[in-house]
Amino acid sequence: MSQSQFSLLGKRRFLPFFVTQSLGAFNDNIFKQSLILAILYKLSIDGDRSIYVNLCALLFILPFFLFSALAGQFGEKYPKDKLIRMIKVLEIVIMVVGAIGFLFNHLSLMLAALFAMGTHSALFGPVKYSILPQHLHENELVGGNGLVEMGTFLAILAGTIGAGVMMSATHYAPIVAAAMVSVACLGYLASRGIPPAAAASPDMRLNWNIFSESWATLKLGLGQTKAVSRSIVGNSWFWFVGAIYLTQIPAYAKDFLYGDETVVTLILTVFSIGIAAGSMLCERLSGRKVEIGLVPFGSMGLTVFGLLLWWHSGDFPQDVQANNWLAILGYGQAWWVLLDILGIGVFGGFYIVPLYALIQSRTPEKERSRVIASNNILNALFMVVSAIVSIVLLSVVKLSIPQLFLVVSLMNIAVNTYIFKIVPEFTMRFMIWLLSHSMYRVEHRDLDLIPDEGAALLVCNHVSFVDALLIAGSVRRPIRFVMYYKIFNLPVLNFVFRTAGAIPIAGIKEDKAVFDRAFERIAHYLKEGELVCIFPEGKLTTDGEIDTFKSGMTRVLQETDVPVIPLALQGLWGSFFSRDPNKGVFRRLWSRVTLVAGPALTGEQSQPARVRERVAELRGAVR
Repeated sequence: MSQSQFSLLGKRRFLPFFVTQSLGAFNDNIFKQSLILAILYKLSIDGDRSIYVNLCALLFILPFFLFSALAGQFGEKYPKDKLIRMIKVLEIVIMVVGAIGFLFNHLSLMLAALFAMGTHSALFGPVKYSILPQHLHENELVGGNGLVEMGTFLAILAGTIGAGVMMSATHYAPIVAAAMVSVACLGYLASRGIPPAAAASPDMRLNWNIFSESWATLKLGLGQTKAVSRSIVGNSWFWFVGAIYLTQIPAYAKDFLYGDETVVTLILTVFSIGIAAGSMLCERLSGRKVEIGLVPFGSMGLTVFGLLLWWHSGDFPQDVQANNWLAILGYGQAWWVLLDILGIGVFGGFYIVPLYALIQSRTPEKERSRVIASNNILNALFMVVSAIVSIVLLSVVKLSIPQLFLVVSLMNIAVNTYIFKIVPEFTMRFMIWLLSHSMYRVEHRDLDLIPDEGAALLVCNHVSFVDALLIAGSVRRPIRFVMYYKIFNLPVLNFVFRTAGAIPIAGIKEDKAVFDRAFERIAHYLKEGELVCIFPEGKLTTDGEIDTFKSGMTRVLQETDVPVIPLALQGLWGSFFSRDPNKGVFRRLWSRVTLVAGPALTGEQSQPARVRERVAELRGAVR
């Protein structure tokens, strides 16, 4: 029985890292938010205070441009557990400098510490995401990323709120100083529990030229496979969208909800809870595997709830005095706004977690840290562009903040349409995911018998036109399906089959060229160590029973000797896509389907008749 992703919090290979990174995010925001509040309300400053607030944002993000490429090299050259501990020691030193700045109201010292803290975060980023695939199993990667995203956003929220509470005290400086240094020390102590994570490329020669290396790192990331490179772009687009929402929330709460500071905190809380909930739900919705089909789902949700936020933002009742958070909750319209904010957060989690997991799982280990570093550089660039776009649309074009949300939602459609067009695998996986979570309730039994790596021939009974889609949506590894060419050419489904690299086959008398080419491709994919799935009956069942297995699988095994994994589909007969004459249009909608796997068969056991017997045993009496 599969364990919840929360079980990772009880494992040494994850918990110390999780605590370390959460405390780092918490401390980042305690320091940054306390500094901003000090500039706005506490320090004696001549001139426009907003200039210093914007300078804070620049100083924190600038190191991601300057040092991410160097951080990527560090993450591959040195053991990641030792590197994390060194970075945490650096955090203690930085926080001591920042604490002295607070104690003596020394703005320049605080700004220098902020830049150093941005450098600390830039150095930590590539290690943070590249260490996960070393300590987690493949079926834990989505859950682990979900926990990391949940921890990060809740830590950001806690740091933001905590800074506000501490800065409200009369003698705030010693409280803030003690908190920053204490959290940094706790982060270092937590990091000492992180298990060893070996260097991927210990012989790498470091390039200290940050400009040439940054360019080379960007090219490395964007030069990966289309799935990875466009996932990096999609990831950075999320931060573009997220930066706009987070930046505009204070002004939105004040000017459109007529609320005070507590309303800003309420909205940030709802948004953070949404991101955390979406990140947590990813594992359940993805079946504990890297399911990029959730990315289009997340993108759609971001657009829909962004449009709804624009729609619900007009004509909010205005009182003479600013509303606090309790007063805001007295308005029905405010609940719609908060629901929209929650929806943006939840679907943001659906969008971002699978992208991070895909980048980690499909990047070569020796390049993983640098690829993640390229992602961080691009994230920083997109966030700067988002600030410029916001300034232009709000100050030059004179859009309102809700209208800015509308424009961003429409831009989201355009950007993700481009990504999904370039990498149709996203759309294909979404269609598979949607099918297995709408018309069918798919349960799995013993799928862990399918090897995590290496070639194998999957053999299954053939009940409906969507058998391949249901199997593809259940098994963690990509599968090459062999299917009758007329099913392969079915409208709509053909897009899915082509994108998945399915192999069309015809009878030898129908089209010998297609027949021979199919066996050539099967042999090629098996020699490359891939999974190939065949339906040896050669046609859909017309009565729900398993027909004779044809000799084609014998030819496959003669050319490439690989283990045979028997599979059985239960419960599909009578569903909409089966050939049951009594199925009806809506009969057995949302059918309960079970996919069962059996132990590998080799030698004499892999003869067609023996394999058919085993598949029949797995299926049992449930057609």
